[in-house]
Amino acid sequence: MIIEQSQIQDNNKKDITKHKESFDFLANTLSNSGRNVDAIIAKLADFQVAIPSWALGAGGTRFGRFSYGGEPSSLEEKIDDIGIIHQLTQTAGAISLHIPWDIPKDYKAIKELASSHNIIFDAVNSNTFQDQANAKESYKFGSLSNVSNAVRDQAIEHNIEVIDIGEKLGSKSITVWLADGSNFPGQNNFQLALQNTQNSLKKIYKKLPDDWKMFIEYKPYEPNFYSTVIRDWGTSLLLANGCGDKAYTLVDLGHHLPNTNIEQIVATLMMQGKLGGFHFNDSKYGDDDLTVGSIKPYALFLIFNELVYGMENNKNNPDLAWMIDASHNVKDPLEDLIQSLEAIQEAYAKALLIDRQLLKMAQQNNDVVKCQEILQDAYRTDVRPLIKQARYQSGGVINPINAYRYFDIRNKLIKERGTTSVATGL
Repeated sequence: MIIEQSQIQDNNKKDITKHKESFDFLANTLSNSGRNVDAIIAKLADFQVAIPSWALGAGGTRFGRFSYGGEPSSLEEKIDDIGIIHQLTQTAGAISLHIPWDIPKDYKAIKELASSHNIIFDAVNSNTFQDQANAKESYKFGSLSNVSNAVRDQAIEHNIEVIDIGEKLGSKSITVWLADGSNFPGQNNFQLALQNTQNSLKKIYKKLPDDWKMFIEYKPYEPNFYSTVIRDWGTSLLLANGCGDKAYTLVDLGHHLPNTNIEQIVATLMMQGKLGGFHFNDSKYGDDDLTVGSIKPYALFLIFNELVYGMENNKNNPDLAWMIDASHNVKDPLEDLIQSLEAIQEAYAKALLIDRQLLKMAQQNNDVVKCQEILQDAYRTDVRPLIKQARYQSGGVINPINAYRYFDIRNKLIKERGTTSVATGL
């Protein structure tokens, strides 16, 4: 379904007066304190987050899925759903495909469809954590790290195939996440598993086009609980350095042990020029894949504090690939993604408010109280009017969740697709 621009304009009419009052007040306050409001809005408008192709259906737990109906049962329908989100928010201008769940049948048609929604193709993602139909080898005991040459070769060829698919779509990067590891002591030789992984990644890396990047993701546990081959950012960085200049570490917020100082990891990687991508979600206990900002919004702000500093000061680090990687077992997936985009923009906007010179001075003077006050002053600022203004100026709606419900999008999708459709890959 397509939301006409006239519908968006009409929807904004009922919110514009209240929004202008809030925005004018905040803009004047910020301007009087020396902030460049126009520059902040421009950065917010430019900030685009990829939506993964596997995030448009109903999520679930290990015990069941709970559909809302109207799920996208094809790649075309997934792109249409992202088009809806992007129309409303003007922040979801990219899609990240998971292969083999979402292999296009007609590349030209898929590219044209995405273009019609002003969507580009972000990183393509390989899958060696599941056995695929008609595969000769099994990944039960690992893929790129497996003791079997045949299994490793199959996993390598799959990743090369993913690169070929991405090239046809105009993607410029591949994300490699491995479930490889062990559940019991003695099951794996740690050094051999890591060496096999490095050798396999090097073979994939050799097939990268000149203008591509490889993102190496890490995770401390799950699905294996005794060891994970790429268990932390240091291991990912080690493997990336072993591959070459086009390989980078990818940070997923949920892929850390409790209370890990993620913002320090971000700072270190950006200083080394090796942070390539970022996956947003939130968690209470582990890799919960909850709505971004729903549990630890201040932690997200602190991470963005380091990201903004790095983007301004670490010119050796490439432009980052941003993506939401979340699951939604009790929410309408599209509403969940809209909420996540809002939370990301909030954290980013607040980080942009930090007076960097004042903070640097306070740090140099070891004025701990002043440092905290500077950060919390930015965090406690209600930046939602800035985000709404960025959306409004870009042609989106002022209040996306309200508009989504006003347009009755979920029921229209159910009417169009039925109640039993199931998103591919879940």
